Amino acid sequence: MAAPILALTSSLSSLSFSSHVAQNPSVVSFPKSRSVSCGTLTSTPPPIIASASVAPPEALQSADLKKYVKSRLPGGFAAQTIIGTGRRKCAIARVVLQEGTGKIIINYRDAKEYLQGNPLWLQYLKVPLGTLGYESSYDVFVKAHGGGLSGQAQAISLGIARALLKVSEDHRAPLRKEGLLTRDSRVVERKKAGLKKARKAPQFSKR
Repeated sequence: MAAPILALTSSLSSLSFSSHVAQNPSVVSFPKSRSVSCGTLTSTPPPIIASASVAPPEALQSADLKKYVKSRLPGGFAAQTIIGTGRRKCAIARVVLQEGTGKIIINYRDAKEYLQGNPLWLQYLKVPLGTLGYESSYDVFVKAHGGGLSGQAQAISLGIARALLKVSEDHRAPLRKEGLLTRDSRVVERKKAGLKKARKAPQFSKR
């Protein structure tokens, strides 16, 4: 009688242990959460990597313009034949003309973007070519440095006019008539000792 009771208790204890193991949420839920977390980790990284590898369109545009200028000017600016140098205040501009459709590129950037869309500064660039009717006959490539955008725009205008003289000496008369070949020598007057600026004096007090 004791033997069947011992067998029955042992079977019941084993049954309760197996049910306890089966009902344990950590054993059952852990692999499921593990698989879900691994699935989310493996699915999320590809779009992050893809978005980081794409370059901004502005960088691509500037890089393309740089390649375009170098392809149009083999050997650099110094190796070209139709070239002119213009100066204004502290600005210096080296200008190269090539037959084209009227593009103007300054420091590997479009002229409208470089000059911030200022209509007066853009007009400085168009006057020399417009005087001779070459608005859509030449592409203009410029390297400018020094001074501000206003001074650089006027320096480019003088550089374009001087480069047009390399195309034909007959261009001198109409360009000279418009005053486009005259170097504007005006610069900022130096400050004087005892004055606030070049001519501005401190307030005078009689007593």
